[in-house]
Amino acid sequence: MTETHTGGCQCGAARFEARGEPAFISNCHCAACRKATGAAFSTWVGFKDENVRWVADAPSFYASSKGVRRGYCAQCGTPLTYAGDKWPGETHFLIGVMDRPEEYAPVNEVFADEALPWAQHINEPSI
Repeated sequence: MTETHTGGCQCGAARFEARGEPAFISNCHCAACRKATGAAFSTWVGFKDENVRWVADAPSFYASSKGVRRGYCAQCGTPLTYAGDKWPGETHFLIGVMDRPEEYAPVNEVFADEALPWAQHINEPSI
């Protein structure tokens, strides 16, 4: 049986499901993610694009930087996704939009060189 992961925005207008095992679960410390989410760092869970399906309103998108497209709910503004040239063919979801975020424990850090000085790392940076 294929595992199904579900989630959506705060108001419920944008809903998605992703099938199969996540490609990764990581904390991102980049300045762009801080600005996009308003958080000190972001935790992302990634899935292959072919395993992602929007079951309610698809998000609106904006180009946050060259080669990066971020998705958000057009109704309530919840930040939802990241897709970028660095990881082609993947959709990354913020774990806070997952229905069961407690199931997505990060296993590494990315862009740790941009981390705020007080942020603790899980282990050695992978990027």
